[in-house]
Amino acid sequence: MFENILLNVSRYITLTDDEKETFTSLLERKMVPRKTVLLRAGDICQFEGYIVKGCARIYHVDFNGCEIILSFAVEDWWISDIASFHERKPSTFFIEALEKTELLMLSRRSKERLLHEIPKFEHVFRMLVQRNLCTIQNRLVSAIGKSAMERYVEFVTLHPTVPSRVPQYHIASYIGVSPEFISIIRRRLASKTDPTP
Repeated sequence: MFENILLNVSRYITLTDDEKETFTSLLERKMVPRKTVLLRAGDICQFEGYIVKGCARIYHVDFNGCEIILSFAVEDWWISDIASFHERKPSTFFIEALEKTELLMLSRRSKERLLHEIPKFEHVFRMLVQRNLCTIQNRLVSAIGKSAMERYVEFVTLHPTVPSRVPQYHIASYIGVSPEFISIIRRRLASKTDPTP
């Protein structure tokens, strides 16, 4: 159950067997059905979660009631509202499981204990935050400077398993176009790769 998360952490730090045992003892395993809302806007985020299996999304609901998807998370990704979790402020986001999802969760108290007992975990979480920031910056540049087709191609390149796992309207929300336009983009791309004359 912990093999993948230990491998994830090992990209940043080396743990002794005792440290691995301490870390895994602080994780709470959670299995949630499809469409489970893990965080609601207005609530304080109580977890940082590692996805063992499944797919989730983070989204915001604007003043018109439209959902704006900020990110998807699949296997080997961490998911949380970092600002809400650390600053104890109400979230402006929803986090929803799009599939039956298995997570390993750290509560605030568990994370504080982990950092106290194994200080080198600070490096792990710093690297995760940096990776998240890079993703957000790249997404912002893409939204400002690239066409819808370029954004779609970039999305599929970065998240190759997601398009087959989530509804088309979710991908449209992420890219910032209508679901109908996603269909047009897919047809155009298919016609470019079709070898028949």
